[in-house]
Amino acid sequence: MPLAIISIGDEITTGSVVDTNSAWISEFLLEHGMETRLHLSVPDDLRKVSRALRFAQTQARIVIVSGGLGPTVDDLTTEAACQFLGVRPVLNQHALDMIESRFRAIGREMTNNNRKQAMIPEGAELLENPFGTAPGYVFATKRACFFFVPGVPVECRRMIEHQVLSKILAREKGKKIFRPLILRTFGLTESRLDQSLAELELPRNVRMGFRAVFPEIQIKLIASGKTEASVVKALSRAQAAIKEKVGQYIFSENGRSLEQVVGDLLREKNRTLAIAESCTAGLIAKRLTDIPGSSDYFLAGFITYSNKAKTDMLEVPGRLIQEKGAVSSEVALAMAEGARSKAGSDMALAVTGIAGPTGGTAEKPVGTMHIAIADERGTWEKKLFLLRAERSQIRELAAQTALEVIRRRLLGQKNLEF
Repeated sequence: MPLAIISIGDEITTGSVVDTNSAWISEFLLEHGMETRLHLSVPDDLRKVSRALRFAQTQARIVIVSGGLGPTVDDLTTEAACQFLGVRPVLNQHALDMIESRFRAIGREMTNNNRKQAMIPEGAELLENPFGTAPGYVFATKRACFFFVPGVPVECRRMIEHQVLSKILAREKGKKIFRPLILRTFGLTESRLDQSLAELELPRNVRMGFRAVFPEIQIKLIASGKTEASVVKALSRAQAAIKEKVGQYIFSENGRSLEQVVGDLLREKNRTLAIAESCTAGLIAKRLTDIPGSSDYFLAGFITYSNKAKTDMLEVPGRLIQEKGAVSSEVALAMAEGARSKAGSDMALAVTGIAGPTGGTAEKPVGTMHIAIADERGTWEKKLFLLRAERSQIRELAAQTALEVIRRRLLGQKNLEF
């Protein structure tokens, strides 16, 4: 089902505000079989908005428009929609009643310009907004169906979830079925992943693509067919074929994040975890504890940024740091063992490295990382070179790698190489 998204506002086209609505809408509707064909960002310009609406209906059957429905003089979306349709704006009394009720509920006086938000194109169907003052609306031309929602992200998303989606699915009932599946991977570059799957034979009604969402690579499958059963069968066959080739790199097949997957495994296996971090400075622990209920398995996090902290908190021998350096295999292993001992956890992971942009040497350049694990099976350590330009990217990549090491260790995989 081809979809077009139009985001309206000077703040978007000038770059002062990031257009998160389009990204969210695309991802959300893809889960329901709608593939975005077009993204447009348009300034608050009557003629340009009207032209964008006209163009969008040549590209897609469903067009979602966000922004420009507010009460101020630069909110021109409804006027442009009326110009496009050749109709006049009319006052919707129900919309006005909702707006007035909203202001009463928050204890504020409604200024007269807010009446503008109750004006919708003649013949359009109202979409209620229980989360803000600007309602939306929907109208259909001979070529496409247009849904207009506010630009405020929380209002946009809730209206699409609770109103727009059901209307789209009702319109498209009985037409060709599309279903997506996203396999989230880590450990292979996009080019290596593509090469690994180059000879793969997929069902004819399944398309495969790749999407880099740093620091992971996603394999995107879209199956189409006349019946739900045929689509599900095709996706299952494709999924099994891909797993046979690169299964060890797939950490999620159901949308769950790597930290959620790790948490599920820890809980399932009744294991506890401690983390010792130097260069990542708590990023790994934060990701793990962002998950509700993580206290079931996460016992402690040690941020041992300085050499003294490594010695005082984890009992890493000062002599070892002096001889081998804080960024070394030996210190990483000592940190993991110290964290496990201090926390009394079943397993512990440690990371130490050089995130840059300064601090690197010829022997240990920026991006050098050592990751170590200690558990009842013994210890394991790996030296990595994370070649990224920015400090934040190196730290994020180190955290992702550390979580993937934990996942593979919990699964009993012997190959922990990257």
